[in-house]
Order: sequence, then structure tokens, then C-alpha cells
Amino acid sequence: MKKYLLLFVIAIFVMSCSKKVEVKGKIAGSSPLERIEFVEASGVATLPLANFGIDKDGNFTGTFEAPKNGMYVINYAGKQNLIFLKGGQSLNISGNSATFPNEYVVTGDAKSDNDFFQACQKFLTTYGQTLNIQQLASGDEGAYVKAMQKIEADINKNIEENEKKFNPGKEVVEWKKIDAKTAILNLLVNYEMTKKQMQGNNPSFKLGKAFTDYETKLQENKDNMVKTSPFYRQYLLTKMSADFQTFAQAKAQGKTDITTSELFNQFLKGKKEVSQTEKDYLLAFVMAQSDMHPQTPAASTDKIKKIIEEDIKDATIKADLKKMLFAINGFKIGDDAPEATLVKQDGKAYKLSENKGKPYMLVFYASWNPYIAEGTMPVLKEVVNFYKSKMNFVFVNLDDTKDQFTKTSNALLKGIPGTNVYGDGGLNSDVAKKYGVYGFKLPSFIVVDKDGKVASRSFVNLGDQDLITILDKQTGLSAPKVDPAAQLQIDPSALQQQAAPQVEKVPVEAK
Repeated sequence: MKKYLLLFVIAIFVMSCSKKVEVKGKIAGSSPLERIEFVEASGVATLPLANFGIDKDGNFTGTFEAPKNGMYVINYAGKQNLIFLKGGQSLNISGNSATFPNEYVVTGDAKSDNDFFQACQKFLTTYGQTLNIQQLASGDEGAYVKAMQKIEADINKNIEENEKKFNPGKEVVEWKKIDAKTAILNLLVNYEMTKKQMQGNNPSFKLGKAFTDYETKLQENKDNMVKTSPFYRQYLLTKMSADFQTFAQAKAQGKTDITTSELFNQFLKGKKEVSQTEKDYLLAFVMAQSDMHPQTPAASTDKIKKIIEEDIKDATIKADLKKMLFAINGFKIGDDAPEATLVKQDGKAYKLSENKGKPYMLVFYASWNPYIAEGTMPVLKEVVNFYKSKMNFVFVNLDDTKDQFTKTSNALLKGIPGTNVYGDGGLNSDVAKKYGVYGFKLPSFIVVDKDGKVASRSFVNLGDQDLITILDKQTGLSAPKVDPAAQLQIDPSALQQQAAPQVEKVPVEAK
């Protein structure tokens, strides 16, 4: 009996420690081409954790690993919203395509937390319409502080009322309280910046004691706030902006190859009052926004890698930044192109090493990309026809099912020479993970040389002159000029934006 009781306790413990979230949902009126993504909202290198397909009836299902209990971003049809999730939950979510995810209904494990959260957000929207922040800011400092304290008290009263009404977990309540403090802090720092500008950025400008005491009181646990809230990080960066600009102008004078990340890293090293936790989160944010994108020169990327390795101390942040760099830039040129689990239409396994002795280009694609037929295929056909005598082409489909792969490859790639293969599991497949392929990188292209070594970064535009140069070098051919405006799904700069998605917050709005 004791044995079975022990097994039962172990099973309960495993379930309670699970980070997996099971998702089921329905979006009425949705298109099968739409996708739904979940992204960790408090992370520093927020790559999608999940990307689910939606069937013709608007249904979707899947699972993903939630790094921690907290807020997550829902991405759908170019719109975003927040949802509070815990590992081990079963999430049932529904809505209408016209308003989702701005409006959604949750049932199941996540219901009480998100009913509480949505009620708080609705209050903020209505409450914000009763305020005129600009008018308040035009008054004296003491009156502004009292107004902010009144706003904070009103928001916290609503939080308490909703807590009693919906009985949510402690974690979402704590998040909402931090969110309220952060909203006030951003209003305070905007007031400070405005007053400084009105005085011509006079270095002798100082805020009163009541103002600074209140600002300090709102930040009693700074490390927890910086871990939890991207908007608190935004507040801290705004507070530092004037000093950093002065520092950067002095340090960068006469230098043309210094990056923003290097300058900010140096700046933070001189800030003894800033904790290491704050430094890690703020530096990661600045790196992701300023220097981690496909156009970053290789020398600058090497500097970023060094900063991540030497100056980021938090292991999770370090790992996330490395993952983000790989998603954006791909492998180091000269690395071995890894084998991956791939299958042909006839069910036979396929190995990339079968191309050894001849260079090849990997083409990653999926049918739900809305531009693939009209934007990608005409250009791809020209590229393949020009280089096919000197190199191979491997078309890797990342649709959700093998049946969809068969339909897609037959329809889109008919008559285009190359090998059609499928990554079982789509974006969750072995090949997608090994090559750092996400939904925002489809279609994408990687060149491998005749020895099986990676010969290019990951490209999202067949018209990119750097890609044409690499193809010419690998084949010995000289291609005619390709229109560089022949974009596929996205502009490469969108990779940077995707890696650090901005969530539309529902703040206390100004009229």
C-alpha cells in the first residue's frame, strides 16, 4: 500500500512541476492561413514558444513548454494581447476573428486568473478615459504627486475588488500590482523628462523630495520588478537615457565601429548602484533592440557574442540571447550542416549528406505563408533553373501534417527540379529546431557547400545580393542581377522586431 501511495505522490509532484501548457481553442470566422503564437512576455529574447495552425472551422490545438508562470503574449493576425498562464495547465480559449485576441474567453484551469486579469484591464481602459494626464502634468509637482497617488490607490482598490470576485492565484495578483506600480512610474518619468525639456535640459534641475520618495517607494523590490515587467525595464532605461547619451557621445567620438551594445555595457559597468540582475535584463534588452539583426556586420556580431559570454551573468538570459542570435544569424560559416530527420513523399527517410560532393541550398517553406505562391515561387523557379547544373536544391516543408506537405509540394513545386522532403511536426520538427527556423523566418534559405559545410547565413529574401554572391561562388556561375526588392514574406528587419515583440499595454491613458 505504501508503494502505491508513494507512486501516487510522485505522480502528483511531477504534474505540479510540469511546465507544459495544453492548448485548445476556437476562433470563429478565422482563416486557415492564420496562425496563433504564444510568446513569453517577460523574457528578454522572446522567440515564439508555439505556433499553431487553425483549421477551416477555426479550431486549434497543441502544447508548449512555459518557461515560468506568468504573462504570455498571444499573436494572431497581426494583433497581440496578454494572457496569464501556468505550467501544467490546460488552456481552453475562444473568440471571434474580428476581435481576437483583444477579446477572448477562457475556460478550464486558466479561467479565474484571466477573468481577473481582463476585468482589471477593462477597468484601466474606462478609468483612463476619465483622466487628463497632460492637464495634471501642467500643474505643480506636489499636485502631480498627489494625483499619481490617487490613481495608484484607485487601481489597487479595483485589483482588490477583482481579487475577491474572481479568486485568482497569488501570482497573477502580484503581477497586476507590479504592473500598476510600473504604470505610475512611467507617468512619473514622463513628467520628469517633460519638465527637464521645459528648462532646456538644465543639469541643475532637481525633483522635490516628495516626488523622489514616492518614486523610491514604488520600487521596493527592484530585482523582482525588472524580472517580471518589460515596462519597468522601459522605465529604467528612460531614467538612464540622458546620462547614457552623454556617456556615449564622449566614448564614441572618432570611432566608427563601436556598437550601441558595447557602449551601454561600458556605461552599466560604471553604475555601482545598479544590481547585476538589472544590468543583465537591461543590457539584454538593448542588445536585442539595437544590434541583433541580420544586417549586423559579422565583426559586430562577434562583439555581441563576447558580451553575452563575459558580461551577462544570468544563465537563462545568456541562453535566450544565444538562441536569439542563432535564430537571426544561423550557423557560423564553415560549421558542419547538421543532419536532421526528414522524409520524402513515399515515406522513405532522407539524409542531407546525400548531397555531399555538390553544393546545395535548403529552402524552408510552409503552405500557410500567404505570399509563397505569388511572391516566392516565380523567383525560386528562376534561381533553380539558373543554378541547377552546378548545385542541388532541397525543399523542406514545415506544414503541420504530412498530408498537407504532399498537397503543398505537388501544387507549388511541380516542375521545379529538386528534392521535396518533410520535417515531421512542422515548426516543432527536428530540422526546424536544428536550423533555428520559426514562423517569421518562412520562407528562408541556407547554402551548404560540397563538403557539407554551412556556406551562408539564413536568408529570407532570394533577391538579396549577398545570397546571389554566395550562390555564384559555390557554383562558379555568374547570375544576372535579381531585383533586390523581390521580398518574400517579411523585410529582414522584422526579425529584430519579432525577437522582441512589443505588447500593447493598457496604461492609464492621457486625453
